[in-house]
Amino acid sequence: MANLKRSKQRESIKAFLATRTDHPTADTIYMNIRQEFPNISLGTVYRNLSLLSDLGEIMKITTDGGADRFDGNTNRHHHFICTRCHRVMDLDMPNIDEIMEKAQKCCTGQIQNYVTHFYGICGDCIEKS
Repeated sequence: MANLKRSKQRESIKAFLATRTDHPTADTIYMNIRQEFPNISLGTVYRNLSLLSDLGEIMKITTDGGADRFDGNTNRHHHFICTRCHRVMDLDMPNIDEIMEKAQKCCTGQIQNYVTHFYGICGDCIEKS
């Protein structure tokens, strides 16, 4: 994108996400950003989240049946997504980059990156059952 105008609201959203590891929804981000910018609209938050995601400055995580979640950590890492409550958690696990080599053997193009999500039921949901 050519010469994107600086936005205090966009910078605030990005800074907020950088402090979080719980992968908040747009609504949660909106409620928190409103403390600094009381007149910000939910639409503005959604537009900025979409733009930041498109620019690769944040990560958008889509959960089946749940609201999209957002992650300020754009370094390669993996997530566990609960299929009941749609909670998203970072997984602290060994590197699995060898998966790119395996995938490359099946692809005529050039693989440059990958995203891995693991799905299941989180411990909190299991306890509630």
